[in-house]
Amino acid sequence: MPPFIETIAFVFGLVAFGYSAGWSGILKPDTGDALADFVFVVAVPLLLFKTMATASFGDAAPWALWIAYYTAAAVAWIAGQLSVVRVFGRDRRAGVVGGIAAAFSNNVLIGIPFMLGVFGQEGFRIISLIIAIHLPIMMASSIILYQWAQRGEKAESPASLFLEFLNGLLRNPLIIGIVAGLAWRFTGMDLSGLTSRYVDALAGVAGPVALFSVGLALRKFGLTGNAVPALVISQIKLILMPAVALAMAWILELPPVTAMVVVAAASMPTGINPYLVASRFGTGQALASNTMIVATALAAFTTAFWLLVAQQVFG
Repeated sequence: MPPFIETIAFVFGLVAFGYSAGWSGILKPDTGDALADFVFVVAVPLLLFKTMATASFGDAAPWALWIAYYTAAAVAWIAGQLSVVRVFGRDRRAGVVGGIAAAFSNNVLIGIPFMLGVFGQEGFRIISLIIAIHLPIMMASSIILYQWAQRGEKAESPASLFLEFLNGLLRNPLIIGIVAGLAWRFTGMDLSGLTSRYVDALAGVAGPVALFSVGLALRKFGLTGNAVPALVISQIKLILMPAVALAMAWILELPPVTAMVVVAAASMPTGINPYLVASRFGTGQALASNTMIVATALAAFTTAFWLLVAQQVFG
């Protein structure tokens, strides 16, 4: 049995434990919000801060890495958006929600602990480079497509939406952690002593707490209809996107570990951000939440499949 199977069982098992805790009533589903806030605001930003401050990224920008991953995301987005509009007959705004649900990987709450478990610090370093531009690209794309979807209707001004996006980006804890880490790196100071112990203590619990909180969140949202569209979007997310990522990694001749991380990141299930976008648009909330639940349930199996394939291709 490949060693990463145990990590997959551990990662998605913690998600299942969180779901069971909410389902059984041991914990209120809303507890997941508090845990997720801690992970998102404190633990993961500190993890990213430490990585950006201390890791070796080489001299060149990782253009090949970004091209491989975000080409796959773009293909999945287009397929998801067209499926919702053309196949299921929803409006253009719901199509945007379907697109981002098909392309937005849960690379923070599930992806980070997964990469640490399977690939160690090298895997985390690589996925940190994806995360560094993931939110800006995805949210900026959703704003642009939102404006396109609203054409012919009364829409918010592009300037107000851009300012809202920029304000949210500058206040985002993940972005703050990344920028703070790069600033620390620029000073040339070592990250050691008491400072390092604080960072390690808080960042060290990010993985298990994040996974448990995902399970509680899934219990909170529940399945609320749109089962068939959610299943289709989930298949795009879990099958098409990693397939394109694998092809791009092979075409661009990425190093083996980098290529496998790209494929694994693309195979992660849909995160909560598409639901937040849907709430902002006022449409597609059930589609986004159901896709998150279905994709997370199926990802334990599809991620194992894609890692086996990636190992055979990149060895």
